Amino acid sequence: MEGEQQPGHEMPPLYIVSGGAGGVGAEVARLVLTQFEGVDVPLIVVPNVRDPAQLSEVVAQAEATGGTILHTLMEPGLRRDLVRKARECHVYEIDLVGSVLSRLATVLGREPVGKPGLYQQRRSAYFERLEAIEFTMQHDDGARIKDVSHAEIVLVGISRVGKSPLSMYLAVLGWKVANVPLVKEVPVPEALLAMDRRRVIGLIVEAEQIAARRRWRQRRLGVSMGSNYIDLEQAEEEVEWARRLFRSRGWATVNLTNKSIEEGADEVIALVARWFKYDEHPPDELEP
Repeated sequence: MEGEQQPGHEMPPLYIVSGGAGGVGAEVARLVLTQFEGVDVPLIVVPNVRDPAQLSEVVAQAEATGGTILHTLMEPGLRRDLVRKARECHVYEIDLVGSVLSRLATVLGREPVGKPGLYQQRRSAYFERLEAIEFTMQHDDGARIKDVSHAEIVLVGISRVGKSPLSMYLAVLGWKVANVPLVKEVPVPEALLAMDRRRVIGLIVEAEQIAARRRWRQRRLGVSMGSNYIDLEQAEEEVEWARRLFRSRGWATVNLTNKSIEEGADEVIALVARWFKYDEHPPDELEP
């Protein structure tokens, strides 16, 4: 039947040429091919093109197979070189980004940077951030304590020091954070004691604020949590106990009294960044 691929007849391939992974060009090709039922066009992705010799090779292949080249090259020199080589060899090429770049350069009054892979980098960073948020939510308030070692930062402290909101703020910045509540009468979890001490940050808030926060929480919940919970003297004992624990374990301390979440996060990140010798943002791979 006319319009259908005949058995044994191989269609000329589409060559996806890219300075990055080639994912954008491949997706465009697949999107368009859905409009042609009954045909099977080979897609050949040629990624990470940096050298004119690579262009010569793919043009030669396209010439030999009668194929078409779709390209998303961001580097202007390589893009011009591919267009020239394809014309010399009578190979049909389709520039998927050149006209868009040219128009935007005119509209925005600035030249594009011409670097491949930026979209993939931003996309990867986006999903890494989502992963950090998911991890942090799963490890809130001592949950999944047995795999706390996978955290990049572990926040510890007594009730009402602000562990959860600070954890989520750091997660939005891309850090995998666990937070573990400390209770004076309850043994510290072994998994926490086994952590690299440089990753554990003890949070302190002065006793007056702790007691005030606990009273506010009790009023909001409408449930009495006991007189000891909101007692100032009890809060003072817990704060001092926490300080002694942090010193004995060699855990760094961040005092959050009268500080915003942003200020506290800056201090935590600065500590971890200094110890692990990387810039103040989540690293690709954490090594002691």
